[in-house]
Amino acid sequence: MTGPALTPTPLPGIVPWLADLPVHAAGDRIRVLKHEPICHYRVPTYLRGAEGVVDRVIRPSFIDNEEEGYGRNAGHRGFYYRVAIPMTQIWTEYAGPATDQLYIEIFETWLEKA
Repeated sequence: MTGPALTPTPLPGIVPWLADLPVHAAGDRIRVLKHEPICHYRVPTYLRGAEGVVDRVIRPSFIDNEEEGYGRNAGHRGFYYRVAIPMTQIWTEYAGPATDQLYIEIFETWLEKA
């Protein structure tokens, strides 16, 4: 159920700014970090520590909305990633098909390579 990666065709001679390059790519194995921010956060607690695979990079880059929520965003931009997480990573006693996955968009500050 994966669609095409949302990657624009680069223009000849144009070099992207380093911050406009995604940290992860489709197919990368990732882990959702276990941040414990106070109040304003953008990842469900039940997904923290779960491992999955990047399904696609969502472009263009976006302002970090979590930092924006605290009023301290200095223009930091990053990417959202559509991540596929096996249901068994979320619910250890999941009885459905092993191929069942949850798809969710997560900002890159919440992801690390697994």
